[in-house]
Formats: sequence, structure tokens, C-alpha cells
Amino acid sequence: MTATNGRTPRQEAAAERIPGQEARAGRFPGPSLIPSLNSIQREHGWLPREELVRLSRDTRRPLYEIEGLISFYPHFRVDPPTKVEVAVCHDLSCWLHGADEQIAAIRARYGDDVEIEVREVSCLGRCDIAPAAAVQEQPARASDVSELVEAARRDPAAPPARPTETKRRRHWPNDPYPDSDERPGYATVRRMIAGELSAHQAIVALKESGLRGMGGAGFPTGAKWEMVAAQTRDPKYVICNADESEPGTFKDRQMLAEQPHLVIEGMLAGMLATGAEQGWIFIRHEYGPEEAAIRAELDAVRGDGLLGPDVLGSGRLLDIEVFTSPGGYILGEESALLECMQGHRGEPRNKPPFPATHGLWGKPTLMNSVETFAAVPIILERGAEWWQDQGVRGGVGLKFFAISGDIARPDVYCVPMGTTARELIEAAGGVRDDLDLQAFQPGGASSNFLGPDQLDVPLDFKPLADAGSMLGSGAVVVIAEGTDLLAAATNVLRFFRNESCGKCVPCRVGSHKAHQMLTGVLERGAGADGVDARVDQLEETMRLTSICGLGQVALGPVISVLRMHRAAASR
Repeated sequence: MTATNGRTPRQEAAAERIPGQEARAGRFPGPSLIPSLNSIQREHGWLPREELVRLSRDTRRPLYEIEGLISFYPHFRVDPPTKVEVAVCHDLSCWLHGADEQIAAIRARYGDDVEIEVREVSCLGRCDIAPAAAVQEQPARASDVSELVEAARRDPAAPPARPTETKRRRHWPNDPYPDSDERPGYATVRRMIAGELSAHQAIVALKESGLRGMGGAGFPTGAKWEMVAAQTRDPKYVICNADESEPGTFKDRQMLAEQPHLVIEGMLAGMLATGAEQGWIFIRHEYGPEEAAIRAELDAVRGDGLLGPDVLGSGRLLDIEVFTSPGGYILGEESALLECMQGHRGEPRNKPPFPATHGLWGKPTLMNSVETFAAVPIILERGAEWWQDQGVRGGVGLKFFAISGDIARPDVYCVPMGTTARELIEAAGGVRDDLDLQAFQPGGASSNFLGPDQLDVPLDFKPLADAGSMLGSGAVVVIAEGTDLLAAATNVLRFFRNESCGKCVPCRVGSHKAHQMLTGVLERGAGADGVDARVDQLEETMRLTSICGLGQVALGPVISVLRMHRAAASR
């Protein structure tokens, strides 16, 4: 049997396959089961077997598919929880503030208590209160764990009051609305719906502004919007990637808490500009308070008539929902995020195709970070030239940075793009306890360490790349003199080893082997001189052959420390 064009049905099906996605054949179609699994766990505190069987029966999906999801995502639990759960972060910023000692003390106090479970975890996104912890999934300082545990022991159902006060709402320079108690105006969206600002004009303004993606990749925002708008296939989708999970990175968390209106307005503008009707905010599950702020703002926007089947009487359908991540750093990678939303294990896809043409459910998808969407309203309100003028030293626009580690005032700061690391560190009070700076990471855990001689490099895409590092996730981690820098880099490597999805061999095996070798060096007390050339070879192999950015950068911080050591030794 042949089709009218002379090809068999099998050949026709092969011709219609999306390039780069052949291996997806056999994946289960249908709605994602992850929201249902999240709902079951919220209700029970874990995933009882009978509930999984019921879900399988009700959705007509095989139980082994459900179990495959559960085994991949770290947030899901298949055993009943203890009465009180304590999680303490052990990643770099917390490690610099004595996380290992805090964990040991908490284990010594509660290790034999059958009512309490103490777990070491990776970054909770609370590096500004390092060492960070969570009791009953509520964020807290590790030093306050005992107080919160006793409160939870008395009433496990009541979320413990957080002793760390929420920072006061500030008026940031990227917010076009006055700092008042009034509802934000969503002026950009209203103008676009009224026809006063066309989709083309909005995209041109973003292109002329020079705004680039602030999630790490730095792709030109206007070009991405234009690419999605040009697609003729429907439906189209818009996704805000709020799965900020890299150690040292918490700027998006603060923006979600203080600027939910800008994030949502930027998304709505993106939907109107590209022709999408449905949007999602994909947020990590550890950001409970921030998710509540986003949901409250969505409810308010819906009440204002800016979400729903007939937005402001225009006949336009616009809707935005929240998708809570089931955990895993890898989901910050855009294609892994899409796999998760489609109900699969969060393993990165081969590219091309890219999400702009083949994203969620194979449809054109616009995906930007929290910071990128939050910059859109003021650019469309004040113009591309205004945005360009905000930068210094050749930089364009404003930039949010999270700064933590050995710093006097860890926090989120909004500064002109092109601000130097020295200036940012001074704005944050300088190195804590008047110590000398030994090194810093300018762009989160995946960025290479720079030394004090590079403090005057502008915090911008090209200058940092030229200096041997990157802007990355906009997270500056400061390390003072007296810290074993190789141990710090090995701490970073442990994170990437643990967070590897395991899909590709170079990342899965290489990160494990490298961490094993470096741990041995540290245990012997050999220092950087004891690291042999095999680590350099592993780094090159992982960088050149790993599928996604995790494996490509995992050993970069270690190599940068070794280069700094070798350069100092040769002088």
C-alpha cells in the first residue's frame, strides 16, 4: 500500500518526524501526570501505593510509567514521612558559612530521634541566609532549626513561623510603576490589546533595546520573540522558566516575591506579540512563598480582566497557569523542562530543533527567564534607548545579581550592566570580617573562578567571557582568604555530579570519576599539586561531548582553580 505521492505510510510517518526527536518514539502521549503526583503528595505527604494504582486506573496509564517518573524526580517520596522533616543545604555558599558543622550538630541532636528526619540537600535558593535549611519545607536559617523542630513536633500540620523576616518590598529601577499601594497598571498589555502598540512594534523595541536572555544563555530576546511570532503552526505557548536551582543563585526568587506583576506583564506581552494564548510559570517546589505570591498576583490580574476568555472585552483568550517542578537542577535546561511538562523524565533533548519552532508538545514555544520577562514592561514603556542608556562601560540595560558567600550583606542587587565585581562587592558591604578576597564566581556555580586581579572586569557577557568565565545565572559567590579553593571547587563539582540526569555517559561517568579523584586528593592533603592531568582530560571530554550545559561546565570551576594555582606557582 502506497500513498498518493508514491511513499508508504511508514515513509510518510518518517518524513513527518521532527528532526532530532526520533528517539522520542514510544514516549507516552497525553497530559502530564506530574501535577497529579504533586497533588497526591501535598495531600498525603508522600505517594501511597494505592493512590498510584488509582491514578494509573483513572488515567489509563501504565503503572510502570508512573513509577519511572517517581524514580527520576527527587521531590517525590514513596515512603511515609517522619513527623518532622529537616533539610540543610551543603552547597558552596552554605559550606562557606559552616554548613558541614551545622549538619553534624543537627544530626548529633536528632540522629536517634525516630520522629525526625535530617537530610543534606542541594541549594534551597536561600543563599542570603546561609547556611540555609528547611523545616517542614519552610525556609529558615540552620541556626534556627532547633526552635522550629520543637514547634513542628508540637503541631506538625502547622507550618513553622519563619524567623527570617521577608525583606521589605523595594522599588527597583526596572519597575515602571510608582512605589505605592495601588495595583500595577499593566499599561503595556492594555496598550497592546487596545491596538496602540502592535506586536511588531513590541518586538522591534526589544530587538533595538539589546535585551538578552538573563537565564544564562544570553540569546537576544527580540530575535527569539520574532522567531516564535513567525511560526504559522498553532497553538503557541509561552513559558517563564523560574526553576532557578544553581548554587548561589536566588535573584529570580526575590523578583518573584517582589515583582510578580512585572513577570506576568512580560509574559502577557510575549503572548500578545507571538500569538500565544496559554502560558505557564514553571517554578521550583522549594519556592513555596514565592509561588504563593505569583498565584495571588494571577488571581488579581484575572480579577482585573487581563486573564480569561475575553480579555478586556477584546475577544482574546489569555491564560497563565503555574507548573510546580518536581525537583532537579537539570530542569533549568529548557528542553529538559519541556520534557517534564509533557510528563516525561527530565532529560535534555538533542538540538536542533529548538523550542521556538518545536517546543512544548512539538509546538512553537517562547521561553524566557524571570528576569528577562520582568525587563519587558519598562522597555516597552520607556523605549529601547532608555534601556540602552542604563548600562555602563559598554553594557546595555540593568542587571540583577545575587551575591553570597563571604560577603557582609548577601542580598539581591540591581545595578547597571557593566558594573564591575569590585563595585558590586563594595555595594554589598565588602568581604565579611574585613578579610581579603581570594576568588569569586561571577555567574553562579557553573562559572569559572576569577582572582582578585580581575575584580575590575565588567560584569557583562563579553568581558567575562574574555576573562575566562561567564555572566551565567547572575550569581556572584565571594570566597575570602583562608578557604581551600580546591575544596570549594570540589564542592561545586559534587553538586553537578549529583544533579546529572544520567542520560549521557560523559557527564554521568566523568563527573563521578572526577569527584572521586579530587576527593582523594583532598583526603591526602596533597592540594592542587596533587591533581594530575587526567582531570584536565576529563574536563575536555565532558565539555566537548556532553549533551547539555551541565556536563559541559561541571569541571570548569575546578580547572579554573588549577589554572590560578599553576599561574601563581610559575611566577
